[in-house]
Amino acid sequence: MRTVLLTSLLLATSSSSCTAPGGGQGPERPARRPNILLVVSDDHAAHALSCYGGKLDRTPGLDRLAAEGMRFDRAFVTNALCGPSRATVLTGRYSHVNGFAQNDQRFDAGQWTVARALQQAGYATAAVGKWHLEANPVEAGFDRGIVLPGQGRYTDPFFLVDGKRTKVDGYASERITDFAIQWLQERPADKPFFLFLGHKAPHREWSPPPHLLAEYRSRTFAEPATLFDDHATRSDAARLATMTVARDLTRTDVKMDVPPGLEGADRVRWHYQRYIQDYLATVRGMDEQVARLLSWMDEHGLAEDTIVVYTSDNGFFLGDHGFYDKRFMYEESMRVPLLVRWPGVVQPGTAQQAMTLNTDFAATLLEAAGAPVPEGLQGRSLVPLLQGRQPADWRDDAYYHYYEHLATHNVHEHYGVRTATHKLIRFPHLDAWELYDLVADPEELVNVAPDPSYAAVRRDLEQRLARLRAELRVPAEGAAQVRGPAPPTVTAPGPARSRRPS
Repeated sequence: MRTVLLTSLLLATSSSSCTAPGGGQGPERPARRPNILLVVSDDHAAHALSCYGGKLDRTPGLDRLAAEGMRFDRAFVTNALCGPSRATVLTGRYSHVNGFAQNDQRFDAGQWTVARALQQAGYATAAVGKWHLEANPVEAGFDRGIVLPGQGRYTDPFFLVDGKRTKVDGYASERITDFAIQWLQERPADKPFFLFLGHKAPHREWSPPPHLLAEYRSRTFAEPATLFDDHATRSDAARLATMTVARDLTRTDVKMDVPPGLEGADRVRWHYQRYIQDYLATVRGMDEQVARLLSWMDEHGLAEDTIVVYTSDNGFFLGDHGFYDKRFMYEESMRVPLLVRWPGVVQPGTAQQAMTLNTDFAATLLEAAGAPVPEGLQGRSLVPLLQGRQPADWRDDAYYHYYEHLATHNVHEHYGVRTATHKLIRFPHLDAWELYDLVADPEELVNVAPDPSYAAVRRDLEQRLARLRAELRVPAEGAAQVRGPAPPTVTAPGPARSRRPS
């Protein structure tokens, strides 16, 4: 019944799709024009994947991608928030340039997107699953849009199937995969494809698939070393934020029936276990669906001719520093998983240490497809890194900016610069600075901004920060921080130009 329902929904709303020969296995294509599958999950912390050394749980589906492709160990987002991160992935430009800096805004779907560029280059394009841009995917360059409205829900979710609101029974991660497979079966047979697959998981309310709930509720997971971080050396921003496991977790949309008599550290530990049990079970449910989709591609002859990219829209605090959620420029929040499998190009089982940003996705996909790369993108292609070579002028610093000042979890607006060894963060509304030595203090526990012995380091970082803000055309403090998008200029087809790293 489920298959019949999904098929009927797609066929009823499709005007241009056709079944591929050989039972929907897909057309053979020249190797120069690979298919592209971009999977973007929601709030998936890199340290929750076993292929990244995470000790909490196994993620065999994603581990397979790491074993068969490249794992990026220093992949970061430029604004750790759901919608803005997706907008950056699609446009290759920072929030203040693409005009989508906060979740309460609406994405300008008429601006340049990588989806539209690939569509114009002859690709069949579709957006399936979590979208969260409050715009019509078709207007952003997708032939098909089969997306969750807003945040969507885990159980019996509604989908906007080409704009028509339709309820589908079952669990969101499974239904998203069903729709993705169905579109792959029905896609135009004479074109390569670009599929943007967004998972809701593991976004709150961390609702696991029913078959995993009992198993994970019976397990006990290791606590992070910084669960009881007192934020003593940080600015007031950390102390004012309402995203702590101790105080705030039960005030959100997560219902917790705390056993009577639990107080102090014991209560915090109980909160943490209940939170991490549901979070990891939700991750496992998504991981099973990634594995399912990879197996389907194997069975239908697509694996060898498809670039598969997996990432998350941002990282997440798993009790680290006593927090849940994201937003802050601290490592667990701004760092994301990035796995790329590209048969014949990427050496299987390799790891990449070069610093990458979500601004890099658009140029990467265009170069991989041999499509024109526009001037005005603020990232650069990862193709050289995927080929095992690092350009001499690759970035050695990166700019980050969170804009939703006090809107959610009382987190202050802030911006900063990260290098391989240090991180400097500016909280303009508090006139406060934080500086972390990532070599001596990888857990970012000691703010050394006021330490005289770091004066030279701080001066260097402040200069880097000023240079990056100028190069990226970031408005000055106090000025309007977000402007509307300007159209980039398209250059000739071929590799992305070498430009000063952003």
